[in-house]
Amino acid sequence: MSHTLLTTNELAERIKFSANYINSTLRDSVFIEGKHYIRPFNGRKILYLWEEVESDLYKSATRNVHYIPMAGGRVCNG
Repeated sequence: MSHTLLTTNELAERIKFSANYINSTLRDSVFIEGKHYIRPFNGRKILYLWEEVESDLYKSATRNVHYIPMAGGRVCNG
């Protein structure tokens, strides 16, 4: 099992978001513990799994290609 482990600052450099935004907004809403990040030895330090984060980045980028969001939560399949 080979994963690239990144600290919050290293992840911030790769995805061009601030480390504070990752910790306050993305963690536990977009990034899920056990899938996108781990806490080794039940400590305070958080290490992100780059391969999981990268795959979800590309999923969200291609997801929006097939439809156009409209008001009220509807979509136009154009």
